[in-house]
Amino acid sequence: MQPDIKAIFLDVGNTLRIVIEDPEFSKAAKDEMLRLLNVTEPPEEFFAALETCWKAYRKEAKVILLEASERDLWSKHPLPQYPIKQIAPIAGKLTRLWRDKDGRRVPREDVKETLIELGKRDYLLGFIATTTTETEIPDWMLEDEVSHYFKAVVLSSRLGIRKPDPDIYRLAAHQVGVAPEACAYVGDNPVRDVEGARAANFGMMILIHEPATLAKEPPTGEHKVDYTITALKELLDIFPARQ
Repeated sequence: MQPDIKAIFLDVGNTLRIVIEDPEFSKAAKDEMLRLLNVTEPPEEFFAALETCWKAYRKEAKVILLEASERDLWSKHPLPQYPIKQIAPIAGKLTRLWRDKDGRRVPREDVKETLIELGKRDYLLGFIATTTTETEIPDWMLEDEVSHYFKAVVLSSRLGIRKPDPDIYRLAAHQVGVAPEACAYVGDNPVRDVEGARAANFGMMILIHEPATLAKEPPTGEHKVDYTITALKELLDIFPARQ
C-alpha cells in the first residue's frame, strides 16, 4: 500500500538542475578567481593545487557529515595561506566561481511546470540539498520565480550538516509540519540520498536516473528505492491530486 504522502522534498544538483559545458563561462569564472586572489603563480598550477585541497575537503566531509561555512571552508582548506581578513569578505563569491568553473547550471526540462502542478495537487514542496554555497540556490529560485512553491529550503551550507545525516531530513519535515512517514524525497544519488531518507523514516524514495552521478557513485544495492524516473514530469504519474 502506497503511503499517504503530503510533502515532497527534492535535491537540487543533478536533480532539478544539471551542469552544461560552456567554455567561455568557465574561463570567465576562473579568470575572476585569479583576479580576486591576486594570483601570481601559473593558473594551471594554482587550480591543480586547489582541486587537490577541494577533493580532500569533500572526502572528509562525506565521512564526518559536516559542512563548513564558506568562510571556514576557504580559509582552512583550499586557501589557508591567505589571511582570513582577505578571504572572509569574498568567500561566498569564491564558492560561486569555483562551481561556475565546471560549467553553467540550468534547470532540467519541465522543472517549473512540474512544480506548479504538484503544488496544485496540494503537496507541500521543499529542498534538501548538500551544497557548499549559501546563495546560489536561493538566487536561482528568485531568478526562475519558483521561490513561492517551496515551504522549506534546507541547505547543508547553512545548517552545518550534510546528507546522509538523517537529521537534515527530519528538520525539513519539521519545517513543513509533516511527519517523516508522510514525506517523499527525490534525489539522484543512489547511496547518500537513499540512505539518509530511509534513516529518517521518509515514506517514499524516488531516484532520478542521472548518468553523471551514477558514474561517480554507482548503486550498491543496499538501499532500495520506490521509483526510478528519468524525467521530473514523471513525478506527476506517481503523485495524484490529494483528496
